[in-house]
Amino acid sequence: MSDRDLFSGLLAPRFCPGWAELLLPRIEARLQDGRHGDWPGWLALLRELPNVAPTLLDFAADAVTVGAETDCDGATRRSIETALRRLHPWRKGPYAIHGILIDTEWRSDLKWRRLAGAIAPLAGRRVLDVGCGNGYHAWRMLGAGAKSVIGIDPTLLSVAQFLAVRHFAGDWPVAVLPLGIEDFPSGTCAFDTVFSMGVLYHRRSPFDHLAELKGCLRPGGELVLETLVIEGEAGQVLVPEGRYAQMRNVWFIPSPPTLSSWLARAGFRRARLIDVSPTTIREQRSTGWMRFQSLADFLDPDDPSRTVEGHPAPRRAIFLAEAP
Repeated sequence: MSDRDLFSGLLAPRFCPGWAELLLPRIEARLQDGRHGDWPGWLALLRELPNVAPTLLDFAADAVTVGAETDCDGATRRSIETALRRLHPWRKGPYAIHGILIDTEWRSDLKWRRLAGAIAPLAGRRVLDVGCGNGYHAWRMLGAGAKSVIGIDPTLLSVAQFLAVRHFAGDWPVAVLPLGIEDFPSGTCAFDTVFSMGVLYHRRSPFDHLAELKGCLRPGGELVLETLVIEGEAGQVLVPEGRYAQMRNVWFIPSPPTLSSWLARAGFRRARLIDVSPTTIREQRSTGWMRFQSLADFLDPDDPSRTVEGHPAPRRAIFLAEAP
């Protein structure tokens, strides 16, 4: 199967008719960009995965569950685990694939718990997840009843990880596409709910990002925005010089009142803060499936309330708002 056929199948008419013709050239350009990893090698790995019919599917579980341990023999299970480990590092999860627990760097289920009870019910909704990583939350959105979910993320390894999970899960109305929001059709107004989680602080222009998100929502649709924040009053923003918690591309970290005013200025209605939580080493840590440095290495060992650069340690806020 060619790349075009693969992603054309993901952009089936049940999503948005006509989008394949618009998005496929942009997807192919991303795939041909050698800076983003070994796409041909990952695609070859995906083609070698064994076909095992799942007797169990649970997209609402904390560990997105595809198949049971008894669905295959031990040798097949070991070959699956070996292949999945070749897609290291796994950042978002956890997953359970035929009895193999993929213990990812982020306990993304904890974030889902903080927002799931506060957002508008996803049943029957078309959903866009911007900066979705390997699609863990997209599967959870499907498990919450979404009609269809499109995730976009330019990191090709994340796309390969999603395709590996999908290989075992089967054909569902969920896709992860190798795109950034700047590649997406502007002003589509096609989605009932748009998620942007862990993206805003990576954008050079937060107002441009908010405008892009608003342009993807139908009138009255809901934005779910999760991002780093600092403690402070209206108008306060941290603009790190150099790195923040060892991340290079962090541009703006507002206080919650500042972000509320940004949302209003961007034209959103009823912006409201539903959660602020410190990021802990329970939620973000190194594991056997992500063996690089993680949060514990990014905090001051003598004062974990500060990053190694001396900034306030990570705190994350979740805002909801409505498109006009």
